[in-house]
Amino acid sequence: MEIFKYMESYDYEQLLFCQDEQSGLKAIVAIHDTTLGPALGGTRMWTYDSEEAAITDALRLAKGMTYKNAAAGLNLGGGKTVIIGDPKKDKNEAMFRAFGRFIQGLNGRYITAEDVGTTVNDMDLIHEETDFVTGISPEFGSSGNPSPVTAYGVYKGIKAAAKQAFGTDSLEGKTVAVQGVGNVAFNLCGHLHEEGAQLIVTDINKESVNRAVEAYGAKAVDPEDIYQVDCDIYAPCALGATINDETIPQLKAKVVAGAANNQLQDTKHGDILHEKGIVYAPDYVINAGGVINVADELIGYNQDRAMKRVETIYSNLERVFEISKRDNIPTYAAADRMAEERIEMLKQSRSQFLANGHHIISRR
Repeated sequence: MEIFKYMESYDYEQLLFCQDEQSGLKAIVAIHDTTLGPALGGTRMWTYDSEEAAITDALRLAKGMTYKNAAAGLNLGGGKTVIIGDPKKDKNEAMFRAFGRFIQGLNGRYITAEDVGTTVNDMDLIHEETDFVTGISPEFGSSGNPSPVTAYGVYKGIKAAAKQAFGTDSLEGKTVAVQGVGNVAFNLCGHLHEEGAQLIVTDINKESVNRAVEAYGAKAVDPEDIYQVDCDIYAPCALGATINDETIPQLKAKVVAGAANNQLQDTKHGDILHEKGIVYAPDYVINAGGVINVADELIGYNQDRAMKRVETIYSNLERVFEISKRDNIPTYAAADRMAEERIEMLKQSRSQFLANGHHIISRR
């Protein structure tokens, strides 16, 4: 892998390798873009097949966070960390504290959070060494469990997508097929049920399904049958890549809007949805409630303020649909364009400011 060539191709700012022999820490921090502000993105711990695979993942995820934060209207850039190791066996206090010291050394250019393979407890250990971490325990001023907030944002996003498809954002009487009923999706089902939507649910975990059936009168189907049910809205809330060559022909929904990451197996599947007239709410726009919530911790967490900010997911999606129409492009490409336009606008504004002889003094 030609690292500098790759970084240049996608305009990455920084790639850092952090190691601490005593604790076994091997971490890679990728900072993609800090035009809008410090890079915010979680720390993932995973057993990668190779160091190159870990580097590729860190870079890919960091770029994704730039777009997610920009599209959410946050004054934050994109970054990500991957720690090479088995999260079940290789963790120790010294590892996360050592990593916290590396983050502190970046002096606010990068702020971390939980991700796959890391927990609130891990973030608390990082917090022993630096303040540039979110998603810590509530007693330290954190926002706590992000699932209800993410779910509320997805609910608002589904309403925006419904308005685009049906001319009204009312979900009363609409049938929503929810794939995966984990913590986020269970909370989402609560909002949908309260508004009078009919729910069809599936999950590989039978207990999760039963919980939704009992609490919300949902109808349960087998995991492989969820794509072909009669519904208005398909809400993927489990694994990624469920929008693919096999599933698209089965879909009867007019809207695809859910909490899962990387819902399109490939960008061509976003093109196919667009051609079929199915309204797709791009995943990183609709599921941004979690990052919006932890971003509020940076100014002293206030739940009411955070929830108000999460509600802007509705208008963010309306903007995506406008750009899609304006430029005649699929919504996944419109979301990218919205994020890029915001970053470019600030870049030009700063360039103009400096051209006029001013100097920018960083607030951090």
